[in-house]
Amino acid sequence: MADQLTDDQISEFKEAFSLFDKDGDGCITTKELGTVMRSLGQNPTEAELQDMINEVDADGNGTIDFPEFLNLMARKMKDTDSEEELKEAFRVFDKDQNGFISAAELRHVMTNLGEKLTDEEVDEMIREADVDGDGQINYEEFVKVMMAKKEGKEKREHATRKGQVQKNLLEGLCNPLNHNLWQK
Repeated sequence: MADQLTDDQISEFKEAFSLFDKDGDGCITTKELGTVMRSLGQNPTEAELQDMINEVDADGNGTIDFPEFLNLMARKMKDTDSEEELKEAFRVFDKDQNGFISAAELRHVMTNLGEKLTDEEVDEMIREADVDGDGQINYEEFVKVMMAKKEGKEKREHATRKGQVQKNLLEGLCNPLNHNLWQK
C-alpha cells in the first residue's frame, strides 16, 4: 500500500514521523506517542498507547518504525473521513470551543506539535480555508479543506506545506489505529 505513495507524500510523512520520533532513533515508542498526544491535550493511558503501537507494529518489537508508520498513513489516506473524525479534529484546533479556529488557536496547536510557523504562514493557512472572509475557520470551512486534501485536489504553496504535514499527522492522531481518545 505504501508503494502507491508519491515521493512528496513520503517526504511529508517522514517529517511527521520525526515529530513523533523525539530522540531520532528511527522508532516511535509509547513514551514518544504519549508525549505528542499530551501536547495536544489528550491523556491516554499507557495501555491505550501500547494498544495503538501494537496495532501498527508489524514486526512485534514494541515500537513503530518508519515503514510501519508509512503503511499506517497510506491506509489512513485511503480511508474516508467520518463525520465524527472530522468533528474530533476540529475540536483539537478549536481550543475555546466557540465553533471557530482562530489564527492564535491554529498557531497554538502547531507549536504544540513542534512546528514553529511565522505569522505570515498562519495567516496564509487561515486565508486558504476562510471561505466567508471572517478571519477564522468555521466547521464547514474546516470540512471543505480536509475533504479537498483527502481527494488530492488541494495545491499547496511552500508557506502552507508545513500545515499539510500537520493535518496528515492530526488525521492520524484523531482516530489513531481505530482508537477514539479524542472524545470527552
